[in-house]
Amino acid sequence: MTDVSDTELKKVIADFLEMGHVENIVAMFRREPAYYSWTGEILDDERFAVRVGVSVLFEELKNIQPEKLSLAIPSLIKLLASDSPTMRGEAIGVLGLIGTAEAVAHIQAMQEDPSPQVREMVEMVLEELS
Repeated sequence: MTDVSDTELKKVIADFLEMGHVENIVAMFRREPAYYSWTGEILDDERFAVRVGVSVLFEELKNIQPEKLSLAIPSLIKLLASDSPTMRGEAIGVLGLIGTAEAVAHIQAMQEDPSPQVREMVEMVLEELS
């Protein structure tokens, strides 16, 4: 039996999220917290359903193991530097779901983003958190 590479596994996770199989991915993240560090890479997907799936995943994980969510922050910070306003906005949304002081600080740092859509997302997320 051959091992699955991290790249292949990230693609499988994204594909499962796109198909709506969030419960399978929740189980994987619960068993292997190292997967949290892949959040930014998984979120950086052109498929809208994958990005929605990441949000649903984090809503579920927040109920099950909120203490682990902050493991995703470093990967999301990388996405905040993306050239794509869409991806920056998506990262802000997931940081909002994480909701820790560290996550909020990174959201607040995006208040002067050049993109009006990103600034609007920051405002929305901060309003929800207050």
